[in-house]
Amino acid sequence: MAASWRLRCDLPLLRYLLGFGSRRSLGLAQGAAAWPVGRGASWRWFHGTQLLQADPIKILMPSLSPTMEQGNIVKWLKKEGEAVSAGDSLCEIETDKAVITLDANDDGILAKIVVEEGAKNIKLGSLIGLMVEEGEDWKHVEIPKDAGAPPPVSKPPPVSKPAVPPQPSPQPQISSPARKEHTVGTPRFRLSPAARNILEKHSLDASQGTATGPRGIFTKEDALKLVELKQMGKITESRPAPTLSASVPPQAAAGPSYPRPMIPPVSIPGQPNAAGTFTEIPASNIRRVIAKRLTESKSTVPHAYATADCDLGAVLKVRRDLVKDDVKVSVNDFIIRAAAVTLKQMPGVNVSWDGEGPKQLPSVDISVAVATDKGLITPIIKDAAAKGVQEIADSVKVLSKKARDGKLLPEEYQGGSFSISNLGMFGIDEFAAVINPPQACILAVGRFRPVLKLTEDEEGNPQLRQHQLITVTMSSDSRVVDDELATRFLESFKANLENPMRLA
Repeated sequence: MAASWRLRCDLPLLRYLLGFGSRRSLGLAQGAAAWPVGRGASWRWFHGTQLLQADPIKILMPSLSPTMEQGNIVKWLKKEGEAVSAGDSLCEIETDKAVITLDANDDGILAKIVVEEGAKNIKLGSLIGLMVEEGEDWKHVEIPKDAGAPPPVSKPPPVSKPAVPPQPSPQPQISSPARKEHTVGTPRFRLSPAARNILEKHSLDASQGTATGPRGIFTKEDALKLVELKQMGKITESRPAPTLSASVPPQAAAGPSYPRPMIPPVSIPGQPNAAGTFTEIPASNIRRVIAKRLTESKSTVPHAYATADCDLGAVLKVRRDLVKDDVKVSVNDFIIRAAAVTLKQMPGVNVSWDGEGPKQLPSVDISVAVATDKGLITPIIKDAAAKGVQEIADSVKVLSKKARDGKLLPEEYQGGSFSISNLGMFGIDEFAAVINPPQACILAVGRFRPVLKLTEDEEGNPQLRQHQLITVTMSSDSRVVDDELATRFLESFKANLENPMRLA
């Protein structure tokens, strides 16, 4: 009744207010201005109640690629309190592939930035911001209680469970009688058969001499020197020669010190470097995903390799003619075109492996590896078999620039049926690349180089000529593309590349 008195309204209005839900308050707030409100104090009381506070619009971390598990907030493009229209850019998110702009789906006001710029490893579905509709009070928006787990700015170390004093077992579970104990100061010896016989015959110990053989082997000559020293009386005590199969008992006395070890020291893997001897390098999401996928590829995909040399003489001549006509294309554009034509001719190579079996792909989509500051990314030349060399060149230029600027759209780098990686511009003659699953093949291209070859002229006379050759190595998934199919593919690719008329 107090509320009804202060608002000077009737009982139906009070029931309407008390029955008002908590979703949207835009229409109620606008309609309230026409209600008979007595004084400013009454309006301030009405505006300050929780009845007008609508649920905000949640901005969640989206999934921007099929392999994305978490993202980083690179930059917020809107400030708190700033009006937002549908389609406006809210923030930049770094995925496992590129930096992508998140656009707004609704009109309203950016009320609260929950996750600040620079936050890393934000899980998918985590709350990163809140919006309200126009006319709502954005300054007093609270984070909903059902927002889910808070997004981690960085991965915290795992919380250890309460310490429980270890209970030593009364006796070891597995006995290891065959383990050889090595006493400090008593090095192991690698004896040649002849040296072993001499030492056993004269009751000598190899520890009384010095091994001079390769990799610390105690040779026959070393054993004869010990015999000579014994005969001269310089060795007063003799001990039984040790054998490799017998283990040294723990009670054995420590042997004499030696000027150098008998064998090279064995390194212990898995030991971290000492603190202060290295600098932590922050890894981007792209770098983490590259490391994860390459490791999975090399450990789960059976790689097979085939290499061929291709003569670029005809391609270079065509390229010079195109340059005269002000058509700028690169050798790599011809290589992409030749690969696309060959894949069209041999659809058995244009396949993928999805974990259960091979899949025939309907379109020839070639992924071209582009090096960026954040790692390697592979934008895709869609339907490359239907494009000419000049059209391919234009597509490569546009996609390469967007890749280096971090502006690639998900559909511009997701998918692909065949990959090409060219390191020729870095002076690399040849190399083998790692397959990018679920694709079945990747072609590694080296630089073209002059090579003198003995050929025959039109009359059959031998003559020495210079040829421009490149070496290409195809890595193929043996589950899908066997060695015979990979060999035939390289033969066809070589023929197409060396005869540019086939690429028209």
